[in-house]
Amino acid sequence: MFIQTESTPNPATLKFLPGQAVLDMGTADFPNADAAEKSPLARRIFAAGDVTGVFFGNDFVTVTKADAVEWDHIKPAILGAIMEHYQSGAPVIEGEQAASGHAEHTGEDGDIVAQIKELLDTRVRPAVAQDGGDITFHGFDRGVVYLHMQGACAGCPSSTLTLKMGIENLLRHYIPEVLEVRPVAA
Repeated sequence: MFIQTESTPNPATLKFLPGQAVLDMGTADFPNADAAEKSPLARRIFAAGDVTGVFFGNDFVTVTKADAVEWDHIKPAILGAIMEHYQSGAPVIEGEQAASGHAEHTGEDGDIVAQIKELLDTRVRPAVAQDGGDITFHGFDRGVVYLHMQGACAGCPSSTLTLKMGIENLLRHYIPEVLEVRPVAA
């Protein structure tokens, strides 16, 4: 098995491409080791040490490291953990995979929220997946769109620029009711 790695805009995060499907659909975010309870793959990666976050996409695994450690010191252990997992035949996630994606929204802004979600799905999420992350809709209130950033996007130095200059401008261009975009914590 050959696992490729790619850097991301976030220097603390590296994207691992195992050459096969990671998740059949959606994404899965494990912001700490406790959250990885239902994922044998995420547990193995956290066990490698100095890992502060794991994120799964369709065909990639994004790993965030502790600031105090260099990639050269932990990358071999992470590669080994991913390889061991795929050789074991264990599932990536045990049991039902929780639906990941956009938060539900009910109320009078339903049409606006549907447009926001469609723009995120067609224009934004494919681009951020290339960088090893995901951005999902969290809420809409009085012209403010709240988005949840995951994987390489969470904590990335350029995430504020992406959010304000990229996503906010895109949404405001197509949806006049959108006044601002703000990130939310997990």
